Amino acid sequence: MFVLSKKSALAAASTSLFVLLWSSGAIFSKWGLAHASPFAFLLIRFVIALCGLVLLVPLLKLKLPKGGKPMLYAMATGVVLLGAYQIFYLLALELKVTPGVMATIMGVQPILTVVIMERQRSASRILGLALGLAGLIMVVYQGIGLAGMSLAGMLFGLLALASMTFGSIMQKRITDNPLGTLPVQYLAGLLLCGIFVPFQPFHFEHSTGFIVPVLWMGLVVSVLATLLLYRLIARGNLVNVTSLFYLVPAVTAVMDYLIFGNRLAALSVLGMLLIIVGLVFVFRKSA
Repeated sequence: MFVLSKKSALAAASTSLFVLLWSSGAIFSKWGLAHASPFAFLLIRFVIALCGLVLLVPLLKLKLPKGGKPMLYAMATGVVLLGAYQIFYLLALELKVTPGVMATIMGVQPILTVVIMERQRSASRILGLALGLAGLIMVVYQGIGLAGMSLAGMLFGLLALASMTFGSIMQKRITDNPLGTLPVQYLAGLLLCGIFVPFQPFHFEHSTGFIVPVLWMGLVVSVLATLLLYRLIARGNLVNVTSLFYLVPAVTAVMDYLIFGNRLAALSVLGMLLIIVGLVFVFRKSA
């Protein structure tokens, strides 16, 4: 009889909790955008997240980057990984790209990150990349060509994918005290968002439909889920961490259907399956 150890049970619970929290991000963002403009929602979310992280600095004994170059690099990473990514992501949702489609597009990010960073690309990972890109093409074609989603919305979705990919590559190069860079990175994202605010619509409702999503995104996703991910990585649960890449798009698509009634079309489901199979080939060695 197989008995799950306490350590394995905690790792599985942490992973499951992270998947649920991270998958909920697109759902709560979509809900919030029904009651606020994208830049109002994002700016207030960044403020909440930054305040939460600043309060946690002494509690978690976080050490901020020291010196000019580490600080500047952390800021630059925050601009790409948090600022640009979140701006493009919300603009795509605002332009009627559904959360399920966005999550499926973002599912290609781990494949691109690994293949770009690997100097000697194995046949397995090249095949995984090809399958992932084929799945991405199917999802984009379904969205634009068949479902009538806007070209601009899909373009913002692809720019979000590019921002997350290159931001992740930049983040992977921060090996000294990566957790301590989070407050700096959120500050960078806040500043980038603030640059565009004067030139964009800025409004929000004083209602539950805005307050609950922005608090959820600012505290639960931006702070709790991110700290949970760093904890998983720090504890070396590589199989658990890479498994997140398989689960998030599917879980988000299910949430999108249950909450908003958005059902992925057959071609998009096939594209998601190809992306998941591509992930299997890319991370087969790691697992």
